[in-house]
Amino acid sequence: MTFNFFRKKEEILSEKAVMVGAKAKDKYEAIEIVGELLVKDGRVERSYIDEMKKREELLTTYIGNGIAIPHGGSEAKEKIKKSGLAVAQFPEGVDFGDGNKAYIVIGIAAKGDEHLEILSNIASACEDEKRVKKLIESKDPKEILKLLREGFAK
Repeated sequence: MTFNFFRKKEEILSEKAVMVGAKAKDKYEAIEIVGELLVKDGRVERSYIDEMKKREELLTTYIGNGIAIPHGGSEAKEKIKKSGLAVAQFPEGVDFGDGNKAYIVIGIAAKGDEHLEILSNIASACEDEKRVKKLIESKDPKEILKLLREGFAK
């Protein structure tokens, strides 16, 4: 099954869910920022943000290469209205523990089993260090959207 991230009808990431130049004092504030983007985009209930933080307390969602992918655990599924992503860029970085700084934080809300394919696509898009560098340095949400689309299209 191929999951199309950008079909008009079921677009999983929209420009309004992308924030550049964000600042956060810690990883929990960064999670609140991407969580709020998911709420505003109609993807999740506000209580999903608390579930994302609880999940982070159990195990870091930092995946390397300056990327973190916070999401709720399986008990948070009922708080998801529809699958979606939110992306916040932190040019100064956010400490996600053990000396790991995230510059791109991608909040994930996935219904059913879609989370596995979404995570796989994110990992694929973010393994290219040149693409990640562009994501970190961009000042334009449209460019971030374009860079992720290119990575997901592999």
